[in-house]
Amino acid sequence: MDVAVRIEGFLRDVVEADGVELVHVEYQPKGSPSVLRIYIDKSDGIDLKDCERVSKHVSVFLDEEDLILQRYVLEVSSPGIERPLFKETDYRRFVGKEIRLVTTEKIEDRRKFTGSIQSFSDGILKLDFDGKTYQIPFGSIRKANLVHQF
Repeated sequence: MDVAVRIEGFLRDVVEADGVELVHVEYQPKGSPSVLRIYIDKSDGIDLKDCERVSKHVSVFLDEEDLILQRYVLEVSSPGIERPLFKETDYRRFVGKEIRLVTTEKIEDRRKFTGSIQSFSDGILKLDFDGKTYQIPFGSIRKANLVHQF
């Protein structure tokens, strides 16, 4: 099992006890030290105090559980205004929002899309792009993020 996925499972309750959502966990074991990056969010946004509080609680938990055996740096931050979308629930949550998306393989001769999420169900994203609806399997999405409207 992927280290980040395993750690995410352990951290979800710790982070949510602080009143924030655990958006994503990344673990980069290469380098000295390795990096454990945690993205958190809440409805009214994240501030520095949220990051500090979560960082303290997560640090204590990780030290007690000894989940990472090598030296690492913990980073806790907001996903930002152009929030990356990682999970199927992210796509359902942001129906109607504009996203930028890159696929792993061509879908109707395209890999890059910018459009509005129409729906997400049964592992298929329906995306309105240039007046046409594309059906994109979740497994074909390389990366996606919200597009902030200034």
